[in-house]
Amino acid sequence: MALRSLKLLLVAILSVFAITFSAPLLAQDTAQNEAHKAGEQETDKKKEGFNAAEVIFGHILDNHEFHFTEYHDSEGKIHHVSLPLPIILYSKERGLTAFMSSNFEHGEAAYKGYKIEEEKIVAVKEDGTVEESVKVYDLSLTRNVVQMMIALTLLTWVLLSIAAAYKKGVGVTSAPRGKQNLLETIIIFVRDEIAVPNLTHKSQKYLPYLLTTFFFILINNIFGLIPGTANVTGNIAFTVVLGLISFVVILSSTNKHFWGHIFNPPNVPTGVKFILVPVEFLGVFIKPFALIIRLFANMVAGHIIIICLISLIFIFGEMNVFVGWGTSPVAVGFTVFIYFIEILVAFIQAYIFTNLTAVFIGSAFEGEHHDEQIHI
Repeated sequence: MALRSLKLLLVAILSVFAITFSAPLLAQDTAQNEAHKAGEQETDKKKEGFNAAEVIFGHILDNHEFHFTEYHDSEGKIHHVSLPLPIILYSKERGLTAFMSSNFEHGEAAYKGYKIEEEKIVAVKEDGTVEESVKVYDLSLTRNVVQMMIALTLLTWVLLSIAAAYKKGVGVTSAPRGKQNLLETIIIFVRDEIAVPNLTHKSQKYLPYLLTTFFFILINNIFGLIPGTANVTGNIAFTVVLGLISFVVILSSTNKHFWGHIFNPPNVPTGVKFILVPVEFLGVFIKPFALIIRLFANMVAGHIIIICLISLIFIFGEMNVFVGWGTSPVAVGFTVFIYFIEILVAFIQAYIFTNLTAVFIGSAFEGEHHDEQIHI
């Protein structure tokens, strides 16, 4: 009986001991979990502070507005400095709708049954959920389209004004002046260094297309270097259209000699032809593809490098204010250097695209023999 009472006493003592010491341990564990969660939330806030990927893709990808900058007021509210563009939408269920992109409030609000999500406009219900049954056709004037139209208008005005001056005799009976003096050098360069060496007797026929291609790419490349503007030539849709136009011009310039060399290569063993003919045929389509990818990749790469260098300031600044300020001169210095390189690249890429187009056109009528003189 005494032994049993002793056992019960020991169990009671051990129970009290366990409860007494386990409570602080549980409390400590709970506190650690809460601290860990708070740390994760703080980390998430830091990550949300500056998102380099969002900034980079926001500049490269198309948008429904020209976004320049943003700032916080005294209450911490974000204000965007941007230029809204027209939104034009069509759906069978809702018909044609038009309004300004500012009504979306930078993706925060829905308007007239539509909302923008990840730069894509979708139809929504009254409760704000996406209405999958409504197919939306976006006919909006995005910043790439608007900037391309501005560049085209400016280019047309410059060239027509120069042509008008030549008609009046300026640059013919006298020395060229102003815009003539600048562009005449470029035009002669395209003619003598691109058109004539590659197209020989047909250089005058294709010179207008080559000049249009060169200047159109060049002016869009330069426009894309202005802060706040769009990188039009870094958009794959832009380069695809240019490549397809060149592809049509190349195919329309072909002759029987060109196709004969593809489907029946001369002086090639029959066994090798089974391998060579498919390769040569694929080469017809690879040529414009090379034009498309080369221009797109080079223009995108330069802009990404510039934005990454600028982003380093904010990334290091969030880690430590002094490190951010210390990084700024280095980042800005490299950015300015790359920026000047990009100006050079703008001319080089316009030249390469135009020159390769001339090379491909020249190879399309290869095999023709003419004794015609080249009139310059």
